Parts: sequence; structure tokens; C-alpha cells
Amino acid sequence: MFAFATLVTNAEYALGALTLARSLNAVGSEAPLLVLLTDPSVDCSALEAAGCRILSVTPPPVSVAFQERHSRNRIHTQDPFTKGKKPTFHAPLQNFCKLCLWELTDYQRIVFLDADSVVLRPIDRLFAYPEFSGAPNLYESLADMHRLNSGVFVATPSSKTYERMLATLDAPGAYWRRTDQTFLETFFPDWHGLPYTYNVLQYVYFNLPELWQWNSINVLHYQYEKPWDASHSKRELLKPLIDLWWSIHDTGRIPAAPIVANERRA
Repeated sequence: MFAFATLVTNAEYALGALTLARSLNAVGSEAPLLVLLTDPSVDCSALEAAGCRILSVTPPPVSVAFQERHSRNRIHTQDPFTKGKKPTFHAPLQNFCKLCLWELTDYQRIVFLDADSVVLRPIDRLFAYPEFSGAPNLYESLADMHRLNSGVFVATPSSKTYERMLATLDAPGAYWRRTDQTFLETFFPDWHGLPYTYNVLQYVYFNLPELWQWNSINVLHYQYEKPWDASHSKRELLKPLIDLWWSIHDTGRIPAAPIVANERRA
């Protein structure tokens, strides 16, 4: 049994997950979308209406020292995000809830998608990819190709793998600079590289326009600034992508007209 999965930690990411769910439905994906929910107060009725399965999760058990090392203030002070703006509600510790996927042993394979992403073309073929498969963290230059972005990855649930993860996660003094992303890249050092088209980060649109090939983009990932954010610092620069996200959210359809990077210069 296969499934897609995403992580929802608050109402804003529930809005993102709803658009993701509608995009999966629009491209005809047959596997369900599992919503890993950390906050039971979040209204998930629209997600359930879109066919999602809601699963309540809690962060992996970690020490107080680990929590302190990975607090929002500690990470954003010690290793600040300098390339873009992270939402104020960003809670780094909650990112490790992605590891709960490996406990879902009723599923043979799970493809994880961040809630700030949308699917533009069928991606069910990813269920045939091995663990651990992920796309590069490509958004500024080709030098990014060697780094993992954990916004899209392929996992094989396993209790034994999860136990090994926990032992590695909270090892004495362990510090994961970019939380789950750094951890997964380290835990799976020989990760299988997916084509970047399965996780096209939105900054590719203006940083690497030669790689913005609309007909090849399978998944678009809105890293840093979110399309639903009214105070989006790059709203004008990324307006076509924001409009795309809202179009999918409002209509449940994938726009047919291509978006070309050079359009922003017109």
C-alpha cells in the first residue's frame, strides 16, 4: 500500500496542505494523502473533504538538551537563514515529526511532500524509487546539487529504521543545523538523487531561469516566503508563482498556460 504524506503544524500549513491535496487530485494521483497533524486544534474538515487521512503525531522523544539546541531562537541565532524569510511561526523542533513516517508500517512506501508545495504533473512513479530518494537543494547555483532538500523524499516505513533514527538523532551533543534536512542527509549518506524537477524550489524562478522549464516541473516547492503570506517580501518578484498557487487552491485545477521565467521581465 502506497501513500503521499505531508506535515501540518498550524492553520497556515493546513491551508498549504489543502492546496497540495487539490493538486494531487487534479493530476489524478490514486494514493491517499496522509496529513501528519501536530496541533489537534487545527480545523481539518476541508482536508478530510479533499480525501486526506488525518494522523495525529507528536515529535520524537528527545532530551531537554536536544530541545534547547534546536529551539527556534537558538537555530536562528546560531545558523540564521540569510537567503530568504522564514515564517514567524516556524518551529524547528516540529520538523522532526517527519521521522514519524517510518512508524507507519502499514504502508509499503510513502512519498513525503512539504505542505508548501504543489504537484503539477503525476508523480506516482516515485513509489518505485528506492529508500532514501530525495531531490537536491537547488535554488541559488549548481553548487547546491550535492545537498538534499527534504521537501520531497521517498521513505520505506520500518520500525527498525525508526529505532536507529532515534538513537542517532539524540546522540550526545548532536546538532542538526537544518533540523530534519541535515539529519536525513546524514542518516542516509548515499541518498538516491531525484531529478530536481520533482522538487523545484521557487527561487529557481529568478536565480536559475535557464532551469525553469515549465513542461518538466513535477513539483513546485515554495521554500522561504509562503504564497498565502500577505506580507510576502518577494510578492512582485514571484507574483506568477503566487497566482499559480492561488489558482490551484481556488479551482482545484492545474493551469494549462505555461509560466516562463522571462515573463517577469516583460
